[in-house]
Amino acid sequence: MPAALERVRAGTAEGPEEWAPQVAAAAGLPAAAGLGPATFFADLAAPRGERHVRVCTATACFAARRGEHLAEVERALGVVAGTVDEAGSTSLQTVHCLGYCYAGPAALDGTLPRTGPDLADQLRGRTEPRAPGIPAADTTGAPVLLAGIVGGQDAWDVWRRAVAGLRPDDVRRETAASGLRGRGGAGFPVADKWAAAAGRPGAVVVANGDEGDPGSYADRLLMEEDPERVLAGLALACFACGARRGTVLVRSEYPRAMARLHRAVERATEAGDLAPSAGAAGPRPFVEVVEGAGSYVSGEETALIARLEGGRGCARPRPPYPTDHGLWDRPTVVNNVETLAAVPWIVAHGGASYARRGVPDETGTKLVCLSERFARPGAYEVELGTPVDEVVTRFGGGLKDGRELVALQIGGPLGGFLAGTALDVPLTTAALAEHGAALGHGGTVAFDADTDPRELMCHIWEFAADESCGACSPCRLGTRRGLGLARDRGGPGETYERLARVMGEASLCAFGRRVPAAVRSLARAFGPALEGWDR
Repeated sequence: MPAALERVRAGTAEGPEEWAPQVAAAAGLPAAAGLGPATFFADLAAPRGERHVRVCTATACFAARRGEHLAEVERALGVVAGTVDEAGSTSLQTVHCLGYCYAGPAALDGTLPRTGPDLADQLRGRTEPRAPGIPAADTTGAPVLLAGIVGGQDAWDVWRRAVAGLRPDDVRRETAASGLRGRGGAGFPVADKWAAAAGRPGAVVVANGDEGDPGSYADRLLMEEDPERVLAGLALACFACGARRGTVLVRSEYPRAMARLHRAVERATEAGDLAPSAGAAGPRPFVEVVEGAGSYVSGEETALIARLEGGRGCARPRPPYPTDHGLWDRPTVVNNVETLAAVPWIVAHGGASYARRGVPDETGTKLVCLSERFARPGAYEVELGTPVDEVVTRFGGGLKDGRELVALQIGGPLGGFLAGTALDVPLTTAALAEHGAALGHGGTVAFDADTDPRELMCHIWEFAADESCGACSPCRLGTRRGLGLARDRGGPGETYERLARVMGEASLCAFGRRVPAAVRSLARAFGPALEGWDR
């Protein structure tokens, strides 16, 4: 359904109420089946002119220009965000992260990226457009995730050897020995998830490329620069689970990644590494690539499944878990792109070799993304357990122009903040959690002394209110109430502590539960300026 809706949306400037019911009727479905997703997903609901510009207003771009770039773009294009100009020629949509956090602020002019402090002038044609590639570097001496990008290693060779000489339980055994955990934020043991679906009829593996955490662009790097590694990792996961079918969901904000993956699937199918159709699938799976439609919360695995089924991308209660009842009620494994990109190396070198990296309880390597404020922004592959201050100073070079680092956000908008003077923390999920932060996707956004802590807090609440799926009242109402309190220049008041407790304990998914924790860590990082918000 979303694909059909998108085709119609691309050819009209009218609102979804005018065309979504007809799309549903053509498929023999009630009007609600079309209106539901069409009004939920930002890409479908947003007005669209002949020229459609998406401008990033997420955290890294906010930090780069203190949020001023949106007003500059609106003036340059003569259109207000969320509208189409009077001639119907230009529309402007705000989005949360385009994956150019290292060079922001950023925008997509159609599918063409534009980045930099003169973003408005680029969009108006006054200066030359630019969008640099992602700087990527390995700090381990023997890259896992960057093995193809830095070392030129072919992941399909690993896949071919595995199919020729290994059994599915061999792949699961090596993955279990590696200690690999999901890199999408939850950190669930990968081998355990595979074992829950292994050998069950109709099993499906989904590669989650809906990397929505502002500040992170690791998945975009992998999908664009080494899509073969992502697909080989997905194929190995399918092999380990006995799944004949795999799906890659790519966020619509990553058009280049979408194109690269499509071409990589075509090449792999021609080479015989992937099946040409679902009916021809066996040990070699059939893989399809699906585009997202603009929703942060649809990166959560149950919301992602709902989106793939054609509905609104809302989180679902668990249990049942996706490994029991997932996509179209089939056993479904959802692994994020970075997780799957590590699997070829593990199969080639053995789980024990991978487990020697990192720390005992959190093994392996992680791609850490540094934002535009750093002297050397980019994606760095580091071993888990590396001190955060080493990442910031040794790899990132501190802040550009020698500016003072006041606060550091790690793990996305719902991750957490560390004070610039309190970075002696190992880069692990457990250690960061003890300090009120989170590892998440590994996005790292720096804030200097020019940042207004009140504006930053409002920015966090605005993001939460915009991206809440609305499936549960603690999050739906709590984020709006929290935003209202944040905009009030007074303190949070006596009701905030109760609101934060209800959101943290009763929200349906981690999105709503993490918002109060993120705000508390922000208040601790900035101290007296946000007094009262640390409850």
